[in-house]
Amino acid sequence: MINHFEESEIPYGTLERFGLTQENIEDLPVDVLQNIYNGRLSLVLPITTEDGETETARTRFSLERTSEGGVDVLFYPKLDEYDLNLFNEQQKQRLLEGKAIIGYLESNEENKEAGGKRFFLIDPESKQVLCVPMPVIGRDMQYVADRYHLTGAEMQKLQNGDALSILNDEDEEITMGIDLNSKTGIRFAAGDKQTWKREAKREWDKYNFGAFGCWVAEGGNLDYVHEEDYSEEMWQEQKKVGMRFQR
Repeated sequence: MINHFEESEIPYGTLERFGLTQENIEDLPVDVLQNIYNGRLSLVLPITTEDGETETARTRFSLERTSEGGVDVLFYPKLDEYDLNLFNEQQKQRLLEGKAIIGYLESNEENKEAGGKRFFLIDPESKQVLCVPMPVIGRDMQYVADRYHLTGAEMQKLQNGDALSILNDEDEEITMGIDLNSKTGIRFAAGDKQTWKREAKREWDKYNFGAFGCWVAEGGNLDYVHEEDYSEEMWQEQKKVGMRFQR
């Protein structure tokens, strides 16, 4: 479903035009970088745009393999509000509940659904509506169904966007569900549905130090501070982090 990219393929030239330098990217936590290398969406990061004057915006991005074999960047700007005009009221409600739905991108002139079926899911970080063709995830769903001997009713529950809890071969509870941010489109968690839901959101420390600077999480946003611009509080916190690693 998703391409894998090598570190050397990252199009830093394109990212730097939007204020995301190589230092910024390399200072992201290892698990976040791995997601980017695996073609998944980045976190919501600050970028700068120039349209007569310099403006700051926030966006997620992902890497995309071009038809020529190169690598480009796709941006998913953080929206002020959801755009759900494509969906009926029932679909809107399920999307706002954080559930994946099956639908179509458009309707034809007779107001009938057109095009192939797709999974849709709201990305809570950017308020963008993500979509993936249903057959892409369908193959993985069939593998999961065979691996865990899911019944037709259980498969239907997954397709309806609900999280499904079952016992694995060791009689341990696991939960699975559609998540278009995950590598295969199906995300697993060891535990119940609340655990599955909680693990969808990454928890950040206030200060996340890298080799060149620090990503600061505050007010729901991430902002980058270069080492030369650290506050006294940040220097003290960095010392504490260093002491913890030395123990």
